[in-house]
Amino acid sequence: MASKHIVNFVTGNANKLREVKAILEPTITVESKSLDLIEIQAATPEEVTTDKCQRAADELKGPVLVEDTCLCFDALNGLPGPYIKWFLTSLGHSGLLSLLAGHADKSAQAVCTFAFSQGPGHKPLLFQGRVHGKIVEARGDGKFGWDPMFEYQGKTYAEMDPAEKNKISHRSLALAKLKTWLEEKGPDAVVP
Repeated sequence: MASKHIVNFVTGNANKLREVKAILEPTITVESKSLDLIEIQAATPEEVTTDKCQRAADELKGPVLVEDTCLCFDALNGLPGPYIKWFLTSLGHSGLLSLLAGHADKSAQAVCTFAFSQGPGHKPLLFQGRVHGKIVEARGDGKFGWDPMFEYQGKTYAEMDPAEKNKISHRSLALAKLKTWLEEKGPDAVVP
């Protein structure tokens, strides 16, 4: 069955691309576009994702899908939040865990915000998924970001097989909202 929709997912992250394709296809065809976009450092994931989507739509001159992922520690009022990539690169898993050493509260939220634009001049639409879990010592396959230290219902994301994670993750919750929107809009929602 051919999909009714094609989206240009702007990412250079092979793991994110694999997850997005696994969740959306075959309903929505995902084509990968890698752009070196400037990412503003803003207070909210919504601001970061909206700006990134507008830049990508302008550069590609067509429909685009971009994503921003945050890991928000409740004890730190949401930090590292949209800066998680830089915190993880600088501190590693053990360094991130040490940020919570003086706090009894290890709860966290995994937040994924997708922005979709039909092209230049179109206001990006946001689709967000949020999973409440907790930060633990790294367990499981450490190949994908902070997955080894985010625990949800007794397992870290890294301990879950991909199909299990793709049913419950912050990314899958956001993409489910995108799928619903595309299905409601019909085939004209995305012009390839």
